[in-house]
Amino acid sequence: MTTLEVRDLVKTFGARRGAGAVRAVDGVSFALARGGTTALVGESGSGKTTVARILARIERETSGDIVVDGVAAPRLGRRLRRYHADVQMVFQDPFASLNPAHTVAYHLARPLTIHRGLHGAERHSALVELLERVRLTPAEQIAAKHPHELSGGQRQRVALARALAPGPKLLLADEPVSMLDVSIRLELLNLIASIQRERDLAVLYITHDLATARYFSDTVLVMYRGWIVESGPSDEVILDPKHPYTQLLAEAAPDPGRTAPPKLEGRSVVEAVPRTGCRFAPRCPHAMDRCRVQDPPVIPLGDARATRCWLYEDSAPGTAASPDSGVT
Repeated sequence: MTTLEVRDLVKTFGARRGAGAVRAVDGVSFALARGGTTALVGESGSGKTTVARILARIERETSGDIVVDGVAAPRLGRRLRRYHADVQMVFQDPFASLNPAHTVAYHLARPLTIHRGLHGAERHSALVELLERVRLTPAEQIAAKHPHELSGGQRQRVALARALAPGPKLLLADEPVSMLDVSIRLELLNLIASIQRERDLAVLYITHDLATARYFSDTVLVMYRGWIVESGPSDEVILDPKHPYTQLLAEAAPDPGRTAPPKLEGRSVVEAVPRTGCRFAPRCPHAMDRCRVQDPPVIPLGDARATRCWLYEDSAPGTAASPDSGVT
């Protein structure tokens, strides 16, 4: 069952500046299902967090549709509170996402009151239950603390508990472990996965790390400069990448057996986005003349896979032949 559907989402920054406008999200479409995890993968600047901020209604889309359980997402008004109860976000930085002036109890009590109408002993009981569910014990002691009295991992667990307080259907996890110590990252991801199964949540997991994307998600969407350039089941996309950019990401993943890091021909990622043609063409070792003048379409590859690359124009569904899988 689809919980949230995104249709042709566009976000342009600086639209009034004409040539200086930046289209951070360009025609993005996908669906999130209850009980499933979709990973949105890409380098910094690819547009991943902008997508999450739009879904959280922090940013307003330039165009496109967001539908939750068949109902269009509101931009303003009284219905927005119901939407926020259904769609919650865990931010990347646990040190900035909590107000240092307030206790943990305050951070959890507000959503319990606003979204679930709980007060007094009933609210306190729900607050303690949330802290225990994210494995912050003794709950009474943690509730009385301020954020500066907690470790980074503990703060992120508080942020997770706050996101769970309204009883959401969808959890947006924006690189939730990237600022935490390596030793506790897997522990927190396993906690999120456990809660997801328990509550039948849909999860959008945003990351630049293909290894955790494969471990944690059912489906992977690979994003580059505002486009979804490849999508499909996580194992297939990560172990057998089709788009040259996905191949680059896979090659860049840490590999103890590799003596030298991969090299990439072409221009730097900081170069301006081409006005026409494929956005990855300046860096792509397979780029053709056509790639520089025509936008590639989204090409189905069969088995719920698709890519946005001219190399697969003539590929029949289920018989797509990959170019040289090594990106050099």
